[in-house]
Amino acid sequence: MEIMSETSKIGVRRVTRRDLGVALASITAMEACRRSPRQKYTGALNGFNDKVDTAAFNPMLHTRKLQESAPLRMTFRAKTRAEAEQWQRSLRAKVLELVGGFPEKRSPLQPQTLEVRDFPGYRREKFVFQSRPDLTVLGYLLAPKDAEPPYAPVIALPGHGRGVDDLVGIDRKGRDRTVKVDYQYDYAVQVVEHGMAAVAIEPIGFGCRRDPRERDGPARNGLDQFACYPWASAALLFGQTTMGWRVYDVSRTIDWIETRKELDPARVGCMGISNGGECTIWAAAIETRIRAAFASGSLNTFRDSIMSYIHCIDCYVPGILNWAEMYDVAGLTAPRAFFAESGEKDVIFPTSGSRASFERVKRIYEVFGAGALAEQEVFDGPHRFRGKRGLPFLPNISVAGISADRACPPGSREFESLLAQLRMAFDDHRPPQDFFRSKRKIKRSTCFLNKEEIGFHTSRFPVDSRLVSSSPRATSSLNWCRAGRLAS
Repeated sequence: MEIMSETSKIGVRRVTRRDLGVALASITAMEACRRSPRQKYTGALNGFNDKVDTAAFNPMLHTRKLQESAPLRMTFRAKTRAEAEQWQRSLRAKVLELVGGFPEKRSPLQPQTLEVRDFPGYRREKFVFQSRPDLTVLGYLLAPKDAEPPYAPVIALPGHGRGVDDLVGIDRKGRDRTVKVDYQYDYAVQVVEHGMAAVAIEPIGFGCRRDPRERDGPARNGLDQFACYPWASAALLFGQTTMGWRVYDVSRTIDWIETRKELDPARVGCMGISNGGECTIWAAAIETRIRAAFASGSLNTFRDSIMSYIHCIDCYVPGILNWAEMYDVAGLTAPRAFFAESGEKDVIFPTSGSRASFERVKRIYEVFGAGALAEQEVFDGPHRFRGKRGLPFLPNISVAGISADRACPPGSREFESLLAQLRMAFDDHRPPQDFFRSKRKIKRSTCFLNKEEIGFHTSRFPVDSRLVSSSPRATSSLNWCRAGRLAS
């Protein structure tokens, strides 16, 4: 017979089926809680979403509503060229005010050449000049070896990234490279390969023009990281903007170009991708010495781009939507040549916004009678430089319009571009320089205009009647240009 102690008798309790069921239910509940995560805490409204209007807590919806009711007081509404010209004068002054204005007095450039090197097909010069008394700009001049000076200079502006090195064939270790890499593809080198001179400059806040003490300075994260804080934010405290500072550097670059005999200041182009493209749009709007603009991966609407995607603060101009949209700013370039390109897969500057914006730009050009001078290419690709149509666009239209050694019969796209360029040249009271530089080119030209097509100029510029005929092929536009030049 088993003998149990008193302690054992007290500690023993018979387990019933009910006890087993309760224990099993508890284990099952605990396992379910372990497997299903807790509801994530998202803020003070957790559990109260059905009691409030959650949309009223969303700042993005608020800004969208502001955009929908933005006054755009100076958006383009002109019906005639005279109205369009008045609109440009007014909006250009307002845009300059919004970016913070320019210094009243320009300081001496004090240019200096740091290095000159030869490469197959071009010569590369590294230079610096003073933009403001306490700000110096670094740049590269790439001049073609197989072209005759003076060259048409194209100011090349990089987007966010390593800066100007990524435009002129310099890799991350400072070595020369021959393979053009994503996303900017050394487009300053491509410019010189198309027979023009590239003037590639380092924008403030990029590359070597950084504050090395910044959190994102080159000493910590390398030149690939953009460094636009805190100095770009500080600009706003003075009523100025990064865009204004960069556009002023472009303007001073044109001043520098005017000091160089091998460059033609009457044929200045400007181009860039991303923020460099945005700067191109603003610069061409303000600085009328720019004769052609090529904006890659940048033309859009403010709503679809910098209002809907995280952009650097250097893209923003306070108050602009009270007066105009991006297509209005781009329209200030008219009737000077303008080209835009956009990738179908660009999520930073969506194609829908690019197409919509360009349609508005095109309308402005059409009012100026220069619809052929505004073109767009949308290609299958992401946010990157392409240049397939944009680069050939620049040398043909930067000032003179059409290459003088090929025919452009009436009705062709080349003919329309020439006609628009003639309008532009005579409105500026100066002839297209290419037409007068080389007698050989003049003799080879086969671009013809008939009397009706050039008649709109005769009220302002007397035309020798011997140079005009009713036949479409009876007079050379170059001879007519000479008559116009003498009259002006």
